Amino acid sequence: MKVSHEVPRCLLTASPEFNDYDYCLPHLLDQDEEYLKYFENARDKGRYIIMDNSLHELGEAYDYDRLRYWVNELKPNEFIVPDVWMDCHKTAAQAKYWKQFKYPKKTKLTAVIQGENKNEAYLCANLLAGLGYEKLCVSYGATWYNDFFPHTNTDMGKALGRVRFVQGLFKLNQLKDIKFHLLGCSIPQEFSWYDNNPRIESIDTSNPVMAALEGIWYNDNGLNTKPKANMNDFFDIDFRKVDYLNVIHNTRRFKEIVKKHTNN
Repeated sequence: MKVSHEVPRCLLTASPEFNDYDYCLPHLLDQDEEYLKYFENARDKGRYIIMDNSLHELGEAYDYDRLRYWVNELKPNEFIVPDVWMDCHKTAAQAKYWKQFKYPKKTKLTAVIQGENKNEAYLCANLLAGLGYEKLCVSYGATWYNDFFPHTNTDMGKALGRVRFVQGLFKLNQLKDIKFHLLGCSIPQEFSWYDNNPRIESIDTSNPVMAALEGIWYNDNGLNTKPKANMNDFFDIDFRKVDYLNVIHNTRRFKEIVKKHTNN
């Protein structure tokens, strides 16, 4: 599976050292010239690019006109169409709406599974597949994961809840040809729990980078709790305040954890 970790601006040019592809947040293309130049260069070099819709960062999907502009300008390999947090029906409606436009030839549309509980989320997955989406994204943060897999450690429970949900998706015959992207994570060891299923094509998470910025080193198994740091707070951090060896340690250890997935 391809892995990418979002990074602060000061680490953009170094990120290909540990990222398999580039994960683009479109609102930053309009806000930050250096970020824009990096992704224009990545496009011109033929780097694989997945473009998000910035829901997680903004609380709602980015401006629709700007999304359409950047899809056509950047020509990402994948574009995650706008979704509505934990709302199955509005997300399905958005997924249908975004099907009407023309896109660059190489750009594949993907959609995020949403729902206020597991039943609505399974329904959403089926609706999105019925609309013709061949790759679906699964967020790490749905609150109902903790009800789906109760655990005294809520971060552990959230990770195990998503694993249980994804394993359920794998069993649905109507989704047998669907590929998946995993959005974010609570704890990195989650990615060694998927029984070597090749249908998980890609992951994006800033977890190892955020942990590094907090001065936390991954141990052999990962972490027991999610770092409190987030990209909104650290995007502008000065490189002199970054322990780059810590970043390299955590991103390499993350790859080792993913390899456990591959080798089981």
